[in-house]
Amino acid sequence: MQTVIAFLLCVPIIGEGTTRPEGWTDISHSNTADPDFELVFPQDSVNRIDIIINPADWQIMMDDMTELFGEFGETAPYSNSRPPQPPGISGVPFHPGPERGFPPGMNGPGLPLGSNRNPVWVQSTIIFDGVEWLHAGIRFKGNSSLIHTWEEGILKLPIKLDFDQFEEEFPEINNQRFFGFRQLTLSSNFMDCSLLREKVTADIFRAAGVPAPHTAFYRVFVDFGEGSVYFGLYTMVEVVDDTVIKEQFQDYNGNVYKPEGRGATFAEGSFVEEAFDRKNNATEEDWSDILLLFDILHSDQRLCDPVNWRSELESIFDVEGFLLWLAVNVTVQNWDTYGRSPHNYYLYSNPATGLLIWIPWDNNMALRDDAGLMPVLTLDLEDVGSEWPLIRYLLDVPDYRMKYLENLEIAIETAFEAEGVSERYRDLQNLISPYVNAEIHGYTLLSNPDEFNEAIDELVAHVFRRNLEVETFLRRNR
Repeated sequence: MQTVIAFLLCVPIIGEGTTRPEGWTDISHSNTADPDFELVFPQDSVNRIDIIINPADWQIMMDDMTELFGEFGETAPYSNSRPPQPPGISGVPFHPGPERGFPPGMNGPGLPLGSNRNPVWVQSTIIFDGVEWLHAGIRFKGNSSLIHTWEEGILKLPIKLDFDQFEEEFPEINNQRFFGFRQLTLSSNFMDCSLLREKVTADIFRAAGVPAPHTAFYRVFVDFGEGSVYFGLYTMVEVVDDTVIKEQFQDYNGNVYKPEGRGATFAEGSFVEEAFDRKNNATEEDWSDILLLFDILHSDQRLCDPVNWRSELESIFDVEGFLLWLAVNVTVQNWDTYGRSPHNYYLYSNPATGLLIWIPWDNNMALRDDAGLMPVLTLDLEDVGSEWPLIRYLLDVPDYRMKYLENLEIAIETAFEAEGVSERYRDLQNLISPYVNAEIHGYTLLSNPDEFNEAIDELVAHVFRRNLEVETFLRRNR
């Protein structure tokens, strides 16, 4: 009888003397509900989310950021110059510099030494559509997007939410979810005046058949003791080790890695455990799946017995999926990932197939000819050397190269077809324009109001230009 009454009140009893918070329902808060992608990731509307942080906790976050990256609003001493920004790049300067663990000659996102931990978690109350989620974890996230925005004294910082972070301290929220999602990230669209790149690039990957997160636009309001403040328009991004794996793979119990640093290049002799951060199965100190890929990739058989080498490689690594990702990534022109920077991808060791699967991540630097920091990959990939063996070794195989060329053609005929993509850009421009224009000083990455429309004009020009470049390249190489 007690259970029935609690259910009717939507305040279910979860243990002796413990009840769920008021407003808790299975659909909105429970881990038994399936993720509601239509509600959380709408494609043609902009959601609003409100975050309330106790002033004392906000101060903890500010003090922690100061400890990590220096005083708010002060350019870090390791950045000596501000390079000119190409069209479509936010007014917040990007200071290239070697990141710890990056190979010589490779520019990382400019992290200062000593920033080898994530910012601190604190509690918050999340409000969405009149419903509250209590004791939800919130912290700042990111590399260059976090550091350089902090340096410039702008509070539009990237955010990570974990609705179950504090369940041990507050058992009444045990297994709390946000319409089926435990974790979500809010991307600030750093260095992207169009505010579209994070969203549309992930959409393009998924449309092409590459596993990738869902994305949607959110107006974010934060109350840290001074009333509700509009932090600006963000892109909500699905977390790979939360629901991407569970929803896009039949078996979701395999290892999920987020590689970073020199080992993430897969260059011979570069493996270190720290480069392959496991996002699940944390108690298992076993990197045998990654080590096997290293061993096969650099086996002598690659040159002396290439047929057997290919067979062994395909038994551990999703070569076909990687070649599809590579073709789409080169087509859309994304430099801030494998082939130029050793990060911004996940690997999933899929128990159903025994294969390591490639999943792209963090796409705010895509869809531009030149970031002004590092050249994008050429279509023939001849500029990629053995320091990036997953590209070089595979493209040196004639059959793999032919498959790569076929995928280039598929990309411009489907997921990155110029007319359809440019129309989508314009639709999204109209959708988000009021919320971009409403951003305020100190909470925006735009230098002036015109940058937004000019950046989308450049995106439209880019997709037509890039389609033509790929078509011309294929005519010369088929």
